[in-house]
Amino acid sequence: MPRSCCCTAGLAASTSSVATQLNPSERRRTTRNKAGPGPVDVSVKIEIWSDVVCPWCYIGKRRLEHALTEFEHADEVEITWRSYQLNPDMPAGQAVPTVDYMTRRFGPESKVMVDRVAGLAATEGLAFDYGSSLAVNTLDAHRLLHLATELGVGGAAKERLLRAHFVEGADLSDPDTLASLLSEVGVPAERTRTVLAGTEYADEVRADIAEAQALGCTGVPFFVIDRKYGIPGAQPVEVFLGALQKAYADRD
Repeated sequence: MPRSCCCTAGLAASTSSVATQLNPSERRRTTRNKAGPGPVDVSVKIEIWSDVVCPWCYIGKRRLEHALTEFEHADEVEITWRSYQLNPDMPAGQAVPTVDYMTRRFGPESKVMVDRVAGLAATEGLAFDYGSSLAVNTLDAHRLLHLATELGVGGAAKERLLRAHFVEGADLSDPDTLASLLSEVGVPAERTRTVLAGTEYADEVRADIAEAQALGCTGVPFFVIDRKYGIPGAQPVEVFLGALQKAYADRD
């Protein structure tokens, strides 16, 4: 199972504090999983590998969004969400209270970990409720995010699933729950159910994970800007802002 910057249960902080430059061989560009019609003139492309049950991924998302409010060329930025699974070995269709799951894995110290991350999330305006959240296998959620991306609502779907998991205690392994949540952002429930009944988009999810590893990603969140700069972890706003400014200055 891949090691995660969020640790296997998604709660340990990344220790890296700066963006790193990718090797030239890692800078190939892809167009797969584009997030619908983007800006007419895209100067900076950000790809984000993350999981919907990763707390640092949600925190990092908020910090990037904050950085974009301070970036004068934010309207020229395109964001593409990529799949990654923290716990791919979690049994499909099974939901376990996150607190119980954490306690079994890490013992009494898990409460300190949970409280610390919840506190950091609160500083970003995120009201994490670990008492109601459920640990699940996220393959189906990622398959549906690929569907949502094809329909041009990938970003909205990502936010909805993150909020559902961390704030609302939704069971992201339940087909009815997933269909309901995605319908809120414009994905037809019938289409969602069709995807869940088969294996559609599973290859795309696996390809995302393989591509992340090829880029040197060992965990999430992992932000890649223009296939030149990699930012591991939920870094401070100034790290994101500095990387955005450098990428814009270095654009081809």
